[in-house]
Amino acid sequence: MSGPADVSLARWLGLLSVATFVVSLVLIPWLIARLPEDYFIWHRRKVEERRQHHPALTILLLFVKNCLGLALLAAGLTMLVLPGQGILTMVLGLSLMDFPGKQRLISWCLKNRKVRDALNWVRKKTGRREFIF
Repeated sequence: MSGPADVSLARWLGLLSVATFVVSLVLIPWLIARLPEDYFIWHRRKVEERRQHHPALTILLLFVKNCLGLALLAAGLTMLVLPGQGILTMVLGLSLMDFPGKQRLISWCLKNRKVRDALNWVRKKTGRREFIF
């Protein structure tokens, strides 16, 4: 028998499904369009770029960027079973985060032609040039 807790859980899952779908339709294309076309060929960010800021600001920006990346990665994982662009969201989340082996993992994800084609399709729809891989 299903009780009130089951109905409440189903409602929350339904709301989560709608929210991830809407976010994937609005936020993910916007973020993909904002990335520079050579984003995926940068193997490491220049250390000098980070040194231009105050050390506390650098740590804060790194923390915010990693939190956003982790949130996108989690949303992408949920979109694998809920409606949305799960793989694209996960690739975008991974690309925002800083961790050892990041470039190898992203390169492995981008070996899949369908992922590259989907990223460039979004770029074309937003009027931006295709990514350089």
